[in-house]
Amino acid sequence: MARFEATVEIDRPVAEVFAFLADGENDRKFSPRVQDVSKSPPGPTAVGTVFRSTVKDAGMTTRKEFRISDLVTPTRIRWNELSSNLVTAREGGYDLEPLAADRTRVRIFNDLEGHRLGKLLVGLAVAAARKDAPAFGLRIKAAVEVF
Repeated sequence: MARFEATVEIDRPVAEVFAFLADGENDRKFSPRVQDVSKSPPGPTAVGTVFRSTVKDAGMTTRKEFRISDLVTPTRIRWNELSSNLVTAREGGYDLEPLAADRTRVRIFNDLEGHRLGKLLVGLAVAAARKDAPAFGLRIKAAVEVF
């Protein structure tokens, strides 16, 4: 398994952080890779909701589809990538923990796997994701705190 994860503490109550993160259309607010994102079906995010995005990784533009596989308000969000790119997120998620003074601890993770030629690339992808993980957590923190 090729996993990366990050943990960050956010100065917002857990319900607000959950609402922000459950709406995958907010991904473009903290991930510079995301060029466009849409949700299907419209309405509140639920198990089965699919987010489709266009992302730019390593100079290549690709389409991604993620399906919400588990949603426990306000502490747990899980997704699986449906797209068939060379490297995909078999499972990813957020774990949210309420802290004192209306703060929230968030752990994000993605379990990456390679397909076809991607089996050779998954190590590079996870190394880059691990290197960026602390900054990624801080970008999430900044986006949620101005939400």
